Amino acid sequence: MKDTGGPAFPFDGTHAFTGMSLRDYFAARVMQSFITSDRFVTYESCAVDSYAMADAMLKARQSNG
Repeated sequence: MKDTGGPAFPFDGTHAFTGMSLRDYFAARVMQSFITSDRFVTYESCAVDSYAMADAMLKARQSNG
């Protein structure tokens, strides 16, 4: 199973949340950057590259944690 990094916003001080994963959050932020820079050719390539970057970010997070 793909490492998702757990919840992006796990706790607000009172409640625990299990919604968006950290992987999805990273991918969404990267996608914003790709879209504004006209880096991608197709929507699919933008999504694939965004998740590849998110996976790299999670891997770096684990090795530096």
